[in-house]
Parts: sequence; C-alpha cells; structure tokens
Amino acid sequence: MLVLGIVRGYGRAHGYRIGNDLLSWGADEWANVKWGSIYHALHTLTERGLLRDHNEVAGRTEYELTERGEAEYMKLLREALRRPQPRPDFLGAALAMLPSLPRAEAIALLRQRLEALEEQREKAQAQVDALVDPPHVRELFGLWESQAAGGAEWTRGLIARLEGGAYPMAGEPGSPGKPGSWESLKFPPYPPR
Repeated sequence: MLVLGIVRGYGRAHGYRIGNDLLSWGADEWANVKWGSIYHALHTLTERGLLRDHNEVAGRTEYELTERGEAEYMKLLREALRRPQPRPDFLGAALAMLPSLPRAEAIALLRQRLEALEEQREKAQAQVDALVDPPHVRELFGLWESQAAGGAEWTRGLIARLEGGAYPMAGEPGSPGKPGSWESLKFPPYPPR
C-alpha cells in the first residue's frame, strides 16, 4: 500500500524518491521498509500489472499506477482503516495515505474499526473474567483488552478530529489525496532524524 500510495501521490515516481519518502517517515522502523524491499516491491507490482514502468531517462525507471493498481491501493487502504490488525504497519500505512479518501468515507471506515476494537475489548475482558488456570495467562488477555481499549480511544479521537475538519481530505482544497498532487509537497530529506 505504501509504495502504491506514493506512486499515486506523485503521479509518477522513481524508486529513490519512493524510498526517500518512506524512510523520511520512519517506515524503516514501523513497517520494516528497506531499500531492497522497495525495489523488489516495484518489480513485483509491475509484474502484477498494478504499476507501469517508464524508462525514458537512461538508468532511471519511473513508475505509474495502472487502473488495477488504483483499485488495489484503495482496497488495501480501506481494509487497513476498517479492520484492526495485530501488526501496526497496516494502520501506519493507512494513516500516511489517509487523505486519499473523502472525509465521510474515512470516518465511516474508522467507525467500523472502532466497533471491531470495542468487540475485541469486550471479548478479552470476558476471557480475563472466565480464566481460572493457569492464572498468569490472564495477563495475555489483559494485554489484549488494554490494547483494544487504547486503540478504541485513539480511533474515537481521530474520528472527532476528522469530523471537526482536521486534515484536507480527497476532494477538498489543499488535499494531497488526488493522484499526482504531491509535486508541491515538501518532504524532508532522508534521514530527518
């Protein structure tokens, strides 16, 4: 999703630009992104017909999203917002690409996420309450309950911020959510830390 999203944002992008942006966001830490994995992803996505490569400049391949790539990107983005996952990189990627969605759709997907997190919290609490042996396993269920409760609280906050007009979303003035709209954005050079 991240690679597709960055290519989409620029309209056309080369591997170094994609990697530079991802690493400037710290994706090497929260999504285990490495330079080699970026080029592997570009090759694989091109083979799958999700990206189209352009070799107009010697030694530099630029990539562009295909219609299939746009559909896959939006599917991945929606799923990452809607469904809580054990791995935080899915949500991190979705947040990095959040403006690709219209405000109302993003809020609706986050409400589905909130409902799922509240169900997870209730299930974990029931497991804590029902467990007798071994008693230390209650800590595992307690951890799950705490994580779901924290995720639900954060999700409620993001919904409130979006409802309050935070962040320009797709279709709104100044939104970086339109394909090819990132040329004017100024990302810090790698590494920003």
